Amino acid sequence: MTPDVLQRVQQLRLMAFDIDGIMTDGRLYMTESGEEMKAFHTLDGQGLKLLMASGVEVALLTARRSSIVERRSNELGIRMLRQGLSDKLAAIREIQSDLDISMAQSGYAGDDLVDLPVLSRCGFSATVPDAPESIRSRVHYVTRTAGGMGAVRELCELVLKSQGTLDNAISPFLR
Repeated sequence: MTPDVLQRVQQLRLMAFDIDGIMTDGRLYMTESGEEMKAFHTLDGQGLKLLMASGVEVALLTARRSSIVERRSNELGIRMLRQGLSDKLAAIREIQSDLDISMAQSGYAGDDLVDLPVLSRCGFSATVPDAPESIRSRVHYVTRTAGGMGAVRELCELVLKSQGTLDNAISPFLR
């Protein structure tokens, strides 16, 4: 990790994530009856819980609307869920205002063009390896892990380790 990325991550008080392609593998599964299905990785869920327990706020921003995403957000205790967004930048600015957090203290992980306005302005931006080159070339960090396969956990642990809170976050599990 470069010193620049380390410095950016150390300042984070908010980490926001896109859903499709970041928390999922990006594929949309639909049944014949029109029911939508998504798969979330349990490693990501635990990482998000550790991040929130360490004092970093977590938000989920998505252009789509899904009751599945709402359910997953509730299961994880994430209270800042914004769905059906045409303007993710306006959504993150509203969250920042509510939390009194600056852009420099905010991170975002996204994987497509709709995410660029947020990715290009946050203090820390990340994407996954299978994101288009036009996204990968414009972020501070590209995960080693694919979206929906633990990329969120990788980012959560990056933040925790950079802020010196990883050992404390996992200590309850060592008993």
